[in-house]
Amino acid sequence: QVQLVESGGGSVQAGGSLRLSCAASGYFASRDCMAWFRQAPGKERERVAAIWRNGGWTYYDDSVKGRFTISQDNAKNTLYLQLNSLKPEDTAMYYCAAGACAGIACIGGYCNGYQDWGQGTQVTVSS
Repeated sequence: QVQLVESGGGSVQAGGSLRLSCAASGYFASRDCMAWFRQAPGKERERVAAIWRNGGWTYYDDSVKGRFTISQDNAKNTLYLQLNSLKPEDTAMYYCAAGACAGIACIGGYCNGYQDWGQGTQVTVSS
């Protein structure tokens, strides 16, 4: 059983920054791929960024490239998402997820094996 707990969300003005954290506990040695997703009201959930834990390789959706950075601290079992230059369209509930996928799927942005999800943290960006 893997538990994921997100934190760090909040309300900011456009152009601002936030840092999301996802603390993982439990046995997740097999969860080689971790990712951040987001879902805005009335929209489908979308993958924002992913990281292959064993090598640190990353994937970003085009909408966040150059603005968001995914990182990990293996000693703390924590996943991060640094959000810079925020836009109103970034407003959503952000979720972290952990899964067992091949590296190429993880960093290619098409891993579908996410088995564990956090409860989400809300990010609201005002114009």
